[in-house]
Amino acid sequence: MKLRRIILLVLAILVFIAAWCTLMFFGPLVKAPESKFFYIHSGSSYTQVKDSLKKYHIISGDFWFDKVSHYSGYDKNVKAGKYKITNGMSIVNLVRMLHSGRQVPVNLVITKLRTKEDLAKKIGENFESDSLKVINFLNNNDSLAPYDVDTNTVMTMVIPDTYIYTWNTPITTILKKLYNQKQKFWNAQRINEAEHLQLTPTQVYILASIVEEETNRIEDKGKIASVYINRLRKGMKLAADPTIKFAMKNFALTRIYYKYLSYPSPYNTYLHVGLPPGPINTPSIKTIDAVLNAPETDYLFFVARPNSDGLSDFSSNYSEHEQYAKAYRDALDSATKQKQ
Repeated sequence: MKLRRIILLVLAILVFIAAWCTLMFFGPLVKAPESKFFYIHSGSSYTQVKDSLKKYHIISGDFWFDKVSHYSGYDKNVKAGKYKITNGMSIVNLVRMLHSGRQVPVNLVITKLRTKEDLAKKIGENFESDSLKVINFLNNNDSLAPYDVDTNTVMTMVIPDTYIYTWNTPITTILKKLYNQKQKFWNAQRINEAEHLQLTPTQVYILASIVEEETNRIEDKGKIASVYINRLRKGMKLAADPTIKFAMKNFALTRIYYKYLSYPSPYNTYLHVGLPPGPINTPSIKTIDAVLNAPETDYLFFVARPNSDGLSDFSSNYSEHEQYAKAYRDALDSATKQKQ
């Protein structure tokens, strides 16, 4: 009878230990950090990962984490990345996720960027690489050589879209995906359309970046492109106001005064004939295609209509243009007085 009690007691203890171990391994003991994400930097050691998990109270202790990590081999195979932690995960599932490197994807959403610094900042905010490292890369012609661009034309690689990466993707791989997308975008049809305009894809992109700044109205984009194409063919200066803003890095300017037109910069198309050395933003696909399909016109001038509908008045001679321009200036002056 006594032996039976001892056996039952031992069994009860074993069952309790088994249940306890099961709870420690498979129970909902993991807590999500405030950001819900856990970051492991490249080169981190197992000890650093474990200390970070405890620091952010994702795990309360390291005994059971060590056991599962050692059994699975994770303690010798740390993988950098951005991992999503959910409340109630088990230690086993946490280690499995980290060991497999099952990261949460990072979406790099690019719509309109103006400068290399904007791109560097966006990458720095979303990836392991900091913005300073990225801008140094973008400002190095040797680094950019594999992508067939230089420090002026690097932004022509960026076709606005959503690009999916992992958090620890290096800058070289980020740019490689952008480059590959650019190669797909410039298919045979678009290249033929560019050749018909006697422009290269890079020149079309630069011109589209100017058109992008000139109007949001799709019905005017092609006509504005035709103005600049005609000026290029005649050897005229483009005299594009948006290039002044870019040259001065003052994108808040709402009116370009005469004193700005002599601002010293290769991007100032009031000073220099031809296209600027690089784009002044990342134009939309619609704008690029509007340039590629620009109508044949004799327009050499355009100015915004005074009714503020976003459309422009076009003309082929300066005297007609000056009449339109005066009406626009008068409307601006009137609006300014009303605000005062």
